[in-house]
Amino acid sequence: MAVLTLSDIRKGKIIVLEGEPLLIVSAEFLRKQQRRPVVRSILRNLRTGQTREHSFQQSDKVPEADVEKKPYQYLFGDGTTYTFMDQATYDQVELPSDIVGEAALYLLEGQEATIVSFEGVPIDIELPIKINRKVIDAPPGVRGDTSTNVTKDITVEGGLKMKAPLFIKEGDVIRVDTRTGEYLERA
Repeated sequence: MAVLTLSDIRKGKIIVLEGEPLLIVSAEFLRKQQRRPVVRSILRNLRTGQTREHSFQQSDKVPEADVEKKPYQYLFGDGTTYTFMDQATYDQVELPSDIVGEAALYLLEGQEATIVSFEGVPIDIELPIKINRKVIDAPPGVRGDTSTNVTKDITVEGGLKMKAPLFIKEGDVIRVDTRTGEYLERA
């Protein structure tokens, strides 16, 4: 288990604090005149989902969480549990909806996802940052008196609703950012 110092604390790292795995959601380095530097951060508990603020002092040393990331294939879900299969051993894992969270909007049967485990217990799911989705509903765009880029509401596979440019039509395949749920480009 690696030990992190003040300069190693960054967004995206997973640490252990008070025996709990915490994801660093944001980390801001602060140094005021004639004071020791601190890193003010927002931490999300990966077991409970709760967030909290924490300030790390210059002398703090925090252990990095020993997490295992393993690729799985999404099989099916019923809204409360989601079933994934290990592609190497064909073992199946069921994750409750509180662990899957908003990632459920991006899951399609057969899609690959990474399951993050801490001490053998799944605590989080990671999706590829960019995924391709087929547009299943896109009303015709109406161009009016506009001077900036115009968007319309569309629906893609999986039921995700988003804004997209007027030229996107039903049947197009687009690229979506899974972090923000925004349209990126045509695929």
